[in-house]
Amino acid sequence: MYLSVNGHNTYCYTGGKAFDAALPSVVFIHGVLNDHSVWSLQSRYLANHGWNVLAVDLPGHCRSEGEAPASVEQAADFVAALLDAAGAKRAALVGHSWGSLIALQAASTLKDRVSHLVLVGTAFPMKVSPALLDAALNEPMKALTMINVFSRSTLCAPPSALGPGTWVYGASMALGRRVLASNTQVNVFHRGFKACDSYANGENAMAQVSCPVLFLLGAQDQMTQPRAARLLIDKAQSSGLAVQVLSLPVGHHQMTEAPEQTLMAIRDFLQT
Repeated sequence: MYLSVNGHNTYCYTGGKAFDAALPSVVFIHGVLNDHSVWSLQSRYLANHGWNVLAVDLPGHCRSEGEAPASVEQAADFVAALLDAAGAKRAALVGHSWGSLIALQAASTLKDRVSHLVLVGTAFPMKVSPALLDAALNEPMKALTMINVFSRSTLCAPPSALGPGTWVYGASMALGRRVLASNTQVNVFHRGFKACDSYANGENAMAQVSCPVLFLLGAQDQMTQPRAARLLIDKAQSSGLAVQVLSLPVGHHQMTEAPEQTLMAIRDFLQT
């Protein structure tokens, strides 16, 4: 469905279900050069099991209008405006990679409006190498190849993700090309990576979070290595939050490399 957020049409995949104010809500936030489709299994399942689902295309990405966020903070403000536009008084936030930082920052400012926080493939600081930043700006197809080599631990998705034998590397390359081409005004590849690299408020943001937190990490993740989440995990635990940490034997794309395990982890956590 489309919502008007900050005066712009914003696309949210809802799993084919109309928004019901009586049901709990969950917002899925994608990472750099992705869109709502990376959450296909997880969003469909929850939409058909008692949840309002808003799997969003961030502004300036694919089906959503507006200026592509230039910082994590800008994107977090958008998430708050999205909840208002949807009429969601409270929601769980699930974010992947860049989306995990956006979810974290949004949870820190929205306080009790966030019921659960799920950080998938997260890290802080989420530094991006100068070579990759330069390639994203000047040679985006080279950079796209680089991140798909670094971030994948399998070439074929399990059947529950995209269908038996799906070439997840090729599918991810095609998605990246589509997202990049969807915005002719801004290089959303470089802008997203720059936002990750520049974000400095992660530790302070975690100290302001007031809901349970799930860290869903990839043991073979070369983009956001599991140890890079330690600072946020320690801060969440020292702040007295209910914290769960789960490591899956995959790379950076838990949603397609371990779709069922990722879904079950999110489902079970949202029941707490």
